[in-house]
Amino acid sequence: MNRENLLNIYNLPLNELLSISSKYMTNNVEFCSLVNARNGKCTQNCKYCAQSSHYRTDIDDYPLVEKEKVIKAAKEARNNGVIRFAVVTSGKSPEEENFDKILEYIDEINKIEGIKSCASLGILNDEQAKMLALHGLKRYHHNINTSKSYYKEICTTHSWQERFNTCKIVKKYGMSLCCGVILGMGENIEQRIEMALELAEIQPESIPINILMPIKNTPFENYFDKIDEENILRTLAIFKIVNPKSVLRFCGGRMRLSNKNQELALNTCVEGIMTGNYLTTTGKKPQDDHAMIKKLNKKLLTAKSK
Repeated sequence: MNRENLLNIYNLPLNELLSISSKYMTNNVEFCSLVNARNGKCTQNCKYCAQSSHYRTDIDDYPLVEKEKVIKAAKEARNNGVIRFAVVTSGKSPEEENFDKILEYIDEINKIEGIKSCASLGILNDEQAKMLALHGLKRYHHNINTSKSYYKEICTTHSWQERFNTCKIVKKYGMSLCCGVILGMGENIEQRIEMALELAEIQPESIPINILMPIKNTPFENYFDKIDEENILRTLAIFKIVNPKSVLRFCGGRMRLSNKNQELALNTCVEGIMTGNYLTTTGKKPQDDHAMIKKLNKKLLTAKSK
């Protein structure tokens, strides 16, 4: 499908659009979670981010946390039905002095029955990706965030192409890829369709969907009105239609959708949930997510079923 066709589909009556995307759905839901292993002091100027050193936001900066905290969080996540658990650090790329420790964390997570290891460490070079793969990392997370044509409007300290290249390197070394976007940063409908097509080129196994939660003292602090609930649902549907084999995953900002629309999305285009809190914003409690999928008669996947 080309952009013009997808734009016509995007503008169909909502029920008709969601009916099309629902054809590509399973009845499964997969939970994932994360530990924020290093927070703040990022050199990049991404306009949405509370962790950027370019903005004076009210967050706690801290260095890489100890291994024990990571393993405890992974075991708690497993007990909440999570089957994928990510070590996440702030910064453009992994810091050399921390990288060996992070590899140790991955080794330990891989020993926990019922959990698959993930990591989100920023832009990778070839050697870093190779080492992560050698240590058994199952999935790497790295978003494109927005379309290539809009990227300079959100960040100028690195490029969209650098992010794209990292995705290619991850796949080169045989790791699964989690690559998604942040909606509501001022992009237009055509650029949302562009994102869907770019993701189709990348072919990630998982597409995390974040919805901008404007952070005070960032350039996007007043961007609450850049996308509404209907256009979030329309975008999710287009993403699923264009990427039918990828699992769309609710991540940060889904609280901007009503419970009714979260349930609607889970019935028509979304098959994954990052449960619990996110990096600098709050999410739903795992027990609330369990109640929601039970209400919808969904099957919660386990590590064995994957």
